[in-house]
Amino acid sequence: MPSKKLDFKTGQYVVYPTQGVGKLVRTEEQVIGDQKIKMLVIEFEKSRMTLRVPLERAEVSGLRPLVSSKKMDEAIASAKGKAGTKRMIWARRAAQYEENINSGDPMKLAEVVRDLQRRTATDTMPFSARRLYLRALERMAQEFAVLHKLDVEDASEKIEDILGIPKEIDLNAIEEDEDFSESDEE
Repeated sequence: MPSKKLDFKTGQYVVYPTQGVGKLVRTEEQVIGDQKIKMLVIEFEKSRMTLRVPLERAEVSGLRPLVSSKKMDEAIASAKGKAGTKRMIWARRAAQYEENINSGDPMKLAEVVRDLQRRTATDTMPFSARRLYLRALERMAQEFAVLHKLDVEDASEKIEDILGIPKEIDLNAIEEDEDFSESDEE
C-alpha cells in the first residue's frame, strides 16, 4: 500500500515519468473483471496521447504533481555545474541517461542536461548524445513551461540561456557581403 495518498484534481498538470507533463482531464470508473476501478485520465498534448492510470497505482507508477518553482530552480542550478566524469563505455552511460530521463525527476533530468550540454559554440555532439540531451531538456522545459506560463520552445531557450549554453553555429549560413549590391553587377 502507498505510504501517502496523492491528491489529484481535474485540470491539474501532472508528470508521468515516461511521458512528461500532461493534464488530468477527468476521473472515471471502469469495470475490469468484477471490480470497479477509479482511473485518472491524463492527456498529453504534444504526443496527442491519453493515458488512464488506476488511482490505486498512481504513486507506484511515479505519477506526481509538478514540482515547485524553487525545486525547478534548484534543478536548473545543478545543471550549471561541471559535467560528471563517467568512466564507463558510452552504451552504459547512454542507458543510465535514458533511465534518468524516464524517471521524471527534475534533478536527474538536470544531470543529463549538465553532462551532455555543449560548452562552446563549436562543440559537436554525436547523434545519440544530442538526442538524449534534447529529450532531457524537453522534459525539463515541459515542467518549466507550465510553472512559468510559457510554451515549451520558449522554456527550452530560457533554460539554455540560464545555463549559458552557446547557440549553435549554422555552417550553412551565407553571410551577405555588405559592399556588394545588385548595381555592382552591371
